[in-house]
Amino acid sequence: MAQHNELGKKGEALAVDFLIKNNYDILERNYRFEKAEVDIIAKKNDILAIVEVKTRSTIDFGNPQDFVKPKQIKNLVKAVDAYIVENDLNIEVRFDIVAIVKVKNGYDIEHLENAFYHF
Repeated sequence: MAQHNELGKKGEALAVDFLIKNNYDILERNYRFEKAEVDIIAKKNDILAIVEVKTRSTIDFGNPQDFVKPKQIKNLVKAVDAYIVENDLNIEVRFDIVAIVKVKNGYDIEHLENAFYHF
């Protein structure tokens, strides 16, 4: 497996652990719909948190959250709409990013709630 894929998988595992420690229930990981993949679908209180995980080995080329692009957001929204219909949910939805950067002896994790809005 390519090194960047391993880092991405590690980042997703770290994000799940982080969310669980912060009282989120993980409902889905890697939910797929058409061209989209939702990294994590989690629930806390009465909010469905759609979490995009971005992991980088360095911030030399920008912060991890800067790599969520409009087309990806559009696909995520479409996937989440399908998930809500499939599961007959009536719940507030929030789009978050968990940004992870590898540092010397570990990882910096930042949870950006309401990181972007759907159109």
